[in-house]
Amino acid sequence: MKPSAARGAVRFGHTELPEEQRAALRKAVKFEWITLGFLAASTALVYAVLGNSQAMKAAWVEDLLSFLPPLSFLIASRTIRRRPSEEHPYGFHRAVGIAHVVAAVALTVMGAYLIVDSGIGLVTAEHPTIGGFDLFGQTVWLGWVMILAMLLTAGPPVYLGHVKMKLAEKLHDKVLYADADMNKADWMTAVAAAVGVAGIGLGWWWADAVAALVISASILHDGVRNTRAAISGLMDKRARTYDDAEPHPLGSRIDAYLSGLDWADTAKSRIRDEGHVFHVESFVVPQDGKMPSMEQLESARNACIDLDWKVQDMVIVPVAELPAEYLPGGAASGGES
Repeated sequence: MKPSAARGAVRFGHTELPEEQRAALRKAVKFEWITLGFLAASTALVYAVLGNSQAMKAAWVEDLLSFLPPLSFLIASRTIRRRPSEEHPYGFHRAVGIAHVVAAVALTVMGAYLIVDSGIGLVTAEHPTIGGFDLFGQTVWLGWVMILAMLLTAGPPVYLGHVKMKLAEKLHDKVLYADADMNKADWMTAVAAAVGVAGIGLGWWWADAVAALVISASILHDGVRNTRAAISGLMDKRARTYDDAEPHPLGSRIDAYLSGLDWADTAKSRIRDEGHVFHVESFVVPQDGKMPSMEQLESARNACIDLDWKVQDMVIVPVAELPAEYLPGGAASGGES
């Protein structure tokens, strides 16, 4: 465990965050509140001009679903600060994974529902109509207002997503990453809805349903991808980078350090991603079968913890030979890299 160096330091469980991560966490919380404020305004705006457009309806539902990731992040970021207890010896870090699952399943279910709903509208050849309103004695087509509303709401999420993506990497936060990824793609939803409305104005009744299907497919894609990643994390899949692109390099760094010790012959680790922080179990084969001293083991353990702030729990186990059957790359890995 890392000793506290500053009074009132921010922690994830008993892991004290370095200054870079503390600043990133404060900024992430601020931007998630900004996101919630923007979503409240944009959702109200889109609802006010919803009309009979299926594409606008799908865009509005996506805005409602967009509340889930930032809310999940804010709740989880408070929960995981609680220290480990007798009943929760590993801490409360799994709150991040639970939040990820809840948000992802909601996206999946609603995306599937909207695809069916939009598909029915396309198959039954529903012809949506968009009326007008009186403005200073002139009749204005409501579709122009719809298109303007979608274009106004297209830009801010892209910027918010770009900022939160960098913060997700610093914090190793997959909920924040999922939120940022959705934000960066929100412009496509806005453009699709605007095209659908424009299609109605041009007499292309099918354009609205097709746009709704595109938006619904985007929601479903986000949901399925995030559900897969969230469930894999809760099932203790091999620790991966914040974006699930590749195995986390920390395992290789730890193995290289331990294998290089003068008393060690070889070493292999398995890492459990608790959601921000890691639980590491390293198996080390001593040279000539000689058991290392307590001081050597403790020194190696502390050095591994100092490699990365995410190492919350570190266990070093001297063994006669590596238990390859349950280590990454072993016989039980199913060939997964």
